[in-house]
Amino acid sequence: MLYTILCYHQEDVVCAWSAEEDAAVMQRLAVVQENLARAGKLGPVVRLLPTTAATTLRKDREPPLVLDGPFAETKEQLLGFYVIDVADLDEALAIARDLGEANPGGSYELRPIGLFRPGATSP
Repeated sequence: MLYTILCYHQEDVVCAWSAEEDAAVMQRLAVVQENLARAGKLGPVVRLLPTTAATTLRKDREPPLVLDGPFAETKEQLLGFYVIDVADLDEALAIARDLGEANPGGSYELRPIGLFRPGATSP
């Protein structure tokens, strides 16, 4: 079963990391990613740019409104996600716990995927 692990954290905290701190977190996450890849359980992994680079399309009006920024009403922002192929929620939670040990703080939201189309990739 495919799951998405949505990675949330306080963006101001993550953006305040030094280059060395960021590299250390990314290295610890790479170990988890390599283990998942070897087990054939890792799909796409995405690290999003800061919310200052976001654009929101408000589709609840006509015509739809395009706004700069994410306009999330939360303390934590979506910073990236993983797609994993696992047997069940328990296995997905175990992976999320491993990711949490590599990158403390924030939270992970796990959701089963109802439709997955990997799309084309460029060389």
